Amino acid sequence: MESEGREVLEMGHVKVREVEIGITLNKCNLLLFLPGKKARTFDLEAIFEQTRRTAIERSRKVLEEEERSVDGSQDPPSCSGRSDSPTRKGHSGHSASSPGANGSDNDSNSSSEGIGPALPSQLCRLAVEEDEDAVGPPLPPGYGKPQCETDDEEEDEEDDDEDENPVKRIPDSHEITLTHGKKTVSALGLDPSGARLVTGGYDYEVKLWDFAGMDASLQAFRSLQPCECHQIKSLQYSSTGDVILCVAGSAQAKVLDRDGFQVMECVKGDQYIVDQAKTKGHTAMLNTGIWHPKIKEEFVTCSNDGTVRTWDMNNEKKHKNVFKPRSVQGKRVIPTTCVYSRDGKLIAAACQDGSIQIWDRNMNVHTKFHNRQAHVPGTDTSCLSFSYDGNTLASRGGDDTIKTWDMRNFRKPLNVASGLPNIFPMTDCCFSPDNKLLITGTSVKRGQENGKLLFFDRETFQKLYEIEVTDASVIRCLWHPKLNQIMVGTGNGLAKVYYHPGKSQRGAKLCVVKTKRKAKQSQTVTQDYVITPHALPMFREPRQKSTRKQLEKDRLDPIKSHKPEPPVSGPGRGGRVGTHGGTLSSFIVKNIALDKTDDSNPREAILRHAKEAEQNPYWVAPAYVKTQPHAVFAAVELEEEVEDDEPEWKKRRL
Repeated sequence: MESEGREVLEMGHVKVREVEIGITLNKCNLLLFLPGKKARTFDLEAIFEQTRRTAIERSRKVLEEEERSVDGSQDPPSCSGRSDSPTRKGHSGHSASSPGANGSDNDSNSSSEGIGPALPSQLCRLAVEEDEDAVGPPLPPGYGKPQCETDDEEEDEEDDDEDENPVKRIPDSHEITLTHGKKTVSALGLDPSGARLVTGGYDYEVKLWDFAGMDASLQAFRSLQPCECHQIKSLQYSSTGDVILCVAGSAQAKVLDRDGFQVMECVKGDQYIVDQAKTKGHTAMLNTGIWHPKIKEEFVTCSNDGTVRTWDMNNEKKHKNVFKPRSVQGKRVIPTTCVYSRDGKLIAAACQDGSIQIWDRNMNVHTKFHNRQAHVPGTDTSCLSFSYDGNTLASRGGDDTIKTWDMRNFRKPLNVASGLPNIFPMTDCCFSPDNKLLITGTSVKRGQENGKLLFFDRETFQKLYEIEVTDASVIRCLWHPKLNQIMVGTGNGLAKVYYHPGKSQRGAKLCVVKTKRKAKQSQTVTQDYVITPHALPMFREPRQKSTRKQLEKDRLDPIKSHKPEPPVSGPGRGGRVGTHGGTLSSFIVKNIALDKTDDSNPREAILRHAKEAEQNPYWVAPAYVKTQPHAVFAAVELEEEVEDDEPEWKKRRL
């Protein structure tokens, strides 16, 4: 505070520019008033520091007196300086212990006299032992820590338990069901922020779901068929979440925006070119596609034409790079799935011969890692997934197994789990956000058994947990790291979302709390209208129109008022080629238009010239006079014909 404009008028009262300010300090009110005169300067920090020191010294003195009384078998003294005084001094506004202009008076008063009743001896000892810097009396036993600290300790204990048992982190206490259709949900995608979900199925449809915009009715805000009559194989949002990669049964992948409108379409290659590296795109059905984790314009696709191709979204006329997986004999094999590594430097593909082949993204000639006996040959490996640390690769095989592979030693699998039915070529497997669990689904026959979502420990590969989803196969599964929610696509057209109210964030929690919108009732007709049938225009009789007005209208019409053409003089047909000039074109037009129809029999007209053509050949026979072959066997054939014509009895006689 400034030193000017302050003055002590009374004990504990000062006027500051006619503005009254109350300051409470140690149960004493200090009122400041401003009269415009000089006053002494108050250093509040020094006052607080002096009060704190006084409280510490008083506590020490009380502790010493208590120890003396215990030694001398005397009554324990109180924590204050005067225990026999039940009333508290300085309660009025003119208290002697209130901070005044002179700090020495406060020291002497506070040290000689105590304020308030005496404190218990245990609390005084705790106050000195726990914190010498504490101001005021300590809290009673049981209230030593605030509620927030105890809550934090409980949360820390729960976190420790969850670290020890990763099953407690699975958010499966609540679920919602999104109805995609009646056929299999074969594709599932969630944007990085977790605001929108996209589903695709065997019914050729793609549906977009907005968690923030949905209510409890759980209806998709858009449904479309981007690839016409092709089953949807894969859907994925880009790393920025602004576009969607749509891969279907056709040979051309498509990129859609967030609202489902087409942004680009990959070009189709020439299927008659043998070398697939020379074509500009895929020539057969696609199997899957995935975005690059770092480069937002790049994605990779694999196809039944035996190639894995990378694409640039800015160039839809040609692929970016081509990778051709080969068998042991060097023959072409079909890749069933492909994936980028977490850092985007590697591209892995699983093939129908049971192999897993991995290339460097910038070198497409030779593989960097490969394993020829990863799964049973002839089965479709449905999914490859890298762990979040990038050291482990999980593969979901069509041979009813799931395996993990160490990228530093790719010859043998780390762990194998068998007996997991898989009849769909796009069954998923993925890692949990904490990298401790591995998730996959099982395939079943509809109506006979329940499809399950299985959770395996990554290190021991022990099955820790399972969720019975529905009475159909569990195909797609996705565990979003930000939302901490699990999305599942099933074989009966459902997409389920599992979440926990406390552990999960946003996502499905946004729409389940919203009530269903009431349907707007159609407005009913409040008045009764009587309509006579003959009053309607369709039942009215046409009026007799004036002939004079009709002729005037026809005269204004250029078509009806056109003068008819005069008749043709001379030969001609059609009315306009009778007269001709001296040019060649007019002569040709005239001859074409002449009536040259012949009503005679065409066969008779041709045979009329047959005798003359035989006697005097003009066109065909003279052209082949020099090259006409001689009939060598004509006489023999003639004799055979004569013999065949003789009667049977004559042949027997001969």
